[in-house]
Amino acid sequence: MISIALDMMGGDLGSAATLEGAKIFHAAHPEVKLILVGKKEELSSEIGEIVDARDVVAMDAGPLEALKARESSMYKAVELVKANEAQGVVSCGGTGAYLSCATVRLRLIPGVKRSALITAFPTKIKGKKVVVLDAGASNENSGEEIAQFALMGSLYSKFVYGLESPKVYLLSNGGEEHKGSPEGKEAFALLKEDAKLNFCGNIEAREALSGEADVIATDGFSGNLLLKSTEGTAKLMSGMLKDAFKRNIFSMLGYLLCKKGISEMKETMSSKKVGGAMLVGVNGTVVKAHGNSDGEAFANAIEVAYKLISSNMVDKIKEGLSS
Repeated sequence: MISIALDMMGGDLGSAATLEGAKIFHAAHPEVKLILVGKKEELSSEIGEIVDARDVVAMDAGPLEALKARESSMYKAVELVKANEAQGVVSCGGTGAYLSCATVRLRLIPGVKRSALITAFPTKIKGKKVVVLDAGASNENSGEEIAQFALMGSLYSKFVYGLESPKVYLLSNGGEEHKGSPEGKEAFALLKEDAKLNFCGNIEAREALSGEADVIATDGFSGNLLLKSTEGTAKLMSGMLKDAFKRNIFSMLGYLLCKKGISEMKETMSSKKVGGAMLVGVNGTVVKAHGNSDGEAFANAIEVAYKLISSNMVDKIKEGLSS
C-alpha cells in the first residue's frame, strides 16, 4: 500500500485548505494511506491516520529552525519517510526550511552533488510540459551540479512523461555556445561530452515555453526567477484580458465568442494544476506545494507525490545515476 505523509499546518491558508485537499485526493484514491500530521483537533480521521504535532514552522523560518523544531508538523512528516512509515511527504511550508529539513534527514542519494527542485511548466504545444530544474532549492550552483541536474531532469522526463530521448537544454542569455554564466559555460562543456544525454545546447527564457525543450537545466536562482516571472506574467495577462473584455457591451459580446479559448488558456497556465515540485536527489519522494495552496492545489500536489511513488521515481534516479 502506498502511504503519503502530509504536513497539514505549513501553508498560508492553514489546515482548512490542506484538509480540503486531502479530502479531494482521498475521494479519488481511497486505497492510498494518508498520514495527516498536525494539530489533531483540526484534522479528520475519516480520511487518514492522524499524527499529532503541536508546533508549526513559520513560513520565514530558516533551515536551522526547522531542524530544531522536532515537534513541528513539518519535521514529523519528514521523519515518517525516514522511518519508512511513508514513501513520500508533501508540504506547503517555507521552501528553505522544508527542503533543508528533507535533505538533512533523508540524505542525498549516493553520487548526488546537490538536490534540486524540479517542476513542470506548460508550453504552447497543448498537453506538453517542459521540466525545469533547479527551480529554487539553492541560490548558487556549480557547473558540475547543473550538469547533474540535466541528467536527473532527463531521467524524470523519461519515466514520468514516457519520452525515450528527452531534449535537454541549458537556460542561458543566448543560444550560442559561448553565452551564459561561468557556471553555465562549465555545464555546457560537460554536457556536450555526455553521450548519455540528448543535449541540444542553450535556450533563452523567451523560448523556454515554446515546446522545443523537454528539460531545461539551470542554477536555482535563475530557475526560481523563471518560475516566478512566468507565474507573474500569467497573472498579469489574465487581469489585462479581464479588463479589456469589461470595457463595453461589444467587448463583453466578444468575450462570449472566445470564452472557451480563454478558459483553456487559464487552465493551462494555472499553477494549481501543476500541484507541486519534486525535490530530486534525496532518498524519498519529497513534494513542495505552493505556500498559498488552496484545496485544489494541495490535492494536485498529493497527486504528484502519488504518481512519483507509483513510478518508483527515486529508485529510477538511483539506477540512472549509478549507470
